[in-house]
Amino acid sequence: MLEEIIIAGFGGQGVLSMGMTLAYAGMIEEKEISWMPSYGPEMRGGTANCITIISDNKISSPIISVFDSAIILNQPSMEKFEKSVKAGGVLIYESTNIKEISKRTDIEIIGIPAAQEASNMKNSRIINMIMLGAYLQKRSTVKIDSIIEALKKVLPERYHNTLPLNKTALERGAELVEMELAEQSEVS
Repeated sequence: MLEEIIIAGFGGQGVLSMGMTLAYAGMIEEKEISWMPSYGPEMRGGTANCITIISDNKISSPIISVFDSAIILNQPSMEKFEKSVKAGGVLIYESTNIKEISKRTDIEIIGIPAAQEASNMKNSRIINMIMLGAYLQKRSTVKIDSIIEALKKVLPERYHNTLPLNKTALERGAELVEMELAEQSEVS
């Protein structure tokens, strides 16, 4: 198994922590991992992205320009990275805020209303976990239990009280992707 992922959005949306959590979960499952963050000088509100690679074998290079999967949280990132998903890959995007989606037909494109769902759950900070849960439902790269264990390492201890909410958000993301896929199959 080799999964190369780009996660992109605005600073402050949890883009880097999502990638780091995924990488830690890979380590917990004794996989080879690479995590490479990139962010603009503005930090919050600026652009941010990270590349996370999870593999059963040694990773030859963390520097890549095409990806198996993309998790996209804002319109500028959609415009920048949708072309970078390999044919046959998956692009999961936050559909509440992204209105112009990719027209590609050689990849699977799934919109998840994570911002709306986070608002329904009364915590806008869990958008990233909803999106991560959707991704993991589609690509079982690591287990949700490993993500929860990883969050214990990524989150400062003062936020460990949010672990149950994060688990609920991951599970809700998985449900949303299932609902979206069922809706897509009804249309086609």
